[in-house]
Amino acid sequence: MSHLYNILKSFFLSFYRSMKGAIKISGIDQYVIDFVIKLRDRHNLNQDDIATILGVKRTFITNVESAKNRAKYNLSHIDKLADHFGLSPKDFLPQKSTIK
Repeated sequence: MSHLYNILKSFFLSFYRSMKGAIKISGIDQYVIDFVIKLRDRHNLNQDDIATILGVKRTFITNVESAKNRAKYNLSHIDKLADHFGLSPKDFLPQKSTIK
């Protein structure tokens, strides 16, 4: 019995440590984040530039892009970015649902 307990304990501790740093995020939120990163790279912009466009601090953008501390873009952010880049807000969204 103690051998099985030690195996399970080891498994759950390992699992907990691996999940501890990462925060789950929905597929649609990740899609928007990835789209903004690609847009930023395509236009040779940095996080400060995106923060200025949105009227937020750079640390907010850092948190959005971090797997450990996930902030999210909201609809107002998407609208501001769409306006700045001459896009439609719907361009920031996937064509189909990301729910599996």
